[in-house]
Amino acid sequence: MTFREMNLAVFERTPVPHVFFQPRIEPWFAWHRTFGKLPERYRKSSVRDFYDELDISLRYTDYYTGLPGAIVRELGPAVTVTTVVSGETMTVTYDTPHGELTEKHTRTVDATWREVGFPVKRREDLPKLRWLYRNLEYRFSLDSFLAGSDYFGDRGEPQFYVPKSPYLALAQQWMKLDDLIYTLADYPDEVEELMRVIDDSYDRLYEEIIGSGVVHILNFGENLHDQLLSPRYFEKYLLPFYEKRAGQLRGGGIHSHMHLDGTFRSLLPYLKDVPFDGLEALTPRPQGDVSIEEIHEHLGDKILLDGIPAICFLPSYPKEELMRMVEKIVSLFHPQLVLGISDEIPEGADPEGIDRVGEIAGWCRKQTGQRMR
Repeated sequence: MTFREMNLAVFERTPVPHVFFQPRIEPWFAWHRTFGKLPERYRKSSVRDFYDELDISLRYTDYYTGLPGAIVRELGPAVTVTTVVSGETMTVTYDTPHGELTEKHTRTVDATWREVGFPVKRREDLPKLRWLYRNLEYRFSLDSFLAGSDYFGDRGEPQFYVPKSPYLALAQQWMKLDDLIYTLADYPDEVEELMRVIDDSYDRLYEEIIGSGVVHILNFGENLHDQLLSPRYFEKYLLPFYEKRAGQLRGGGIHSHMHLDGTFRSLLPYLKDVPFDGLEALTPRPQGDVSIEEIHEHLGDKILLDGIPAICFLPSYPKEELMRMVEKIVSLFHPQLVLGISDEIPEGADPEGIDRVGEIAGWCRKQTGQRMR
């Protein structure tokens, strides 16, 4: 079986020949290449070559691959956007009939842009963002997806992220979290109307993804954790969105999983019932706030994607303990498992951390169906 066949087989609950290993190590590769720190044997490699060298599977088509994303945000003709770069600062301004929305970004030490000034701060900004979303929509680029699929070959089922749920789009992309919480408490009707408009902007995207007939697995890239909301807000604002959109995908024959990492103890009771096939990046102790046994207890029949705490790949963490963690995860979750790192190998890990990835890959290939039974 190829990695691509194994990847889909895990989601279709059909047998795989050995433990399926799909760690996310692309950021480590990109960081070390940017700063000229790649080991000699990888210096002429692409991301795809890097994965081939380690004999592991890829997950996301446009994640550090240099390929265009499968999802495109299209702004309507009424929208004017001005981008100004000055030194290490970038300012993006959206001109709306209700006033300007301005976001600020700064260039980080690892040469990427990070948002540091959010455009929506108070009630008066809500009509601006509502107008903006009514004048944009998200589309599925079949050409970009097929290019990613060709790039992947047999290395994995090509996947991508869909836009965030309306609550988390506000909490992570448009507002500081405390501004959202206060505004939602004081003006719930207005914020909820904005959430409905954001959701509406996704309608065509989901129709096009399902209608394409080529997408088999995708991710809800929520980056969800306890600090972002209460269980009551999870039930009120996130679950209905997940049920609606994951339900659409399921009806179109598409599997889905959701990215949930960091601390998530308050969300444990919900895991077995969320409407996804799997959950990505759940992070157990010693890095997260729950044990791997508690994750197993609450996951029900869901597929676990990842599971190995990222800190296990640092030199301060004994390799023997890493392998004991790997063996425990496999014993608890296989075959409903896409083994990987929760959620990425640290960029600051030394090359020995990558060697550990290769050792786990070799170990996984030896865990045949007979031995796993």
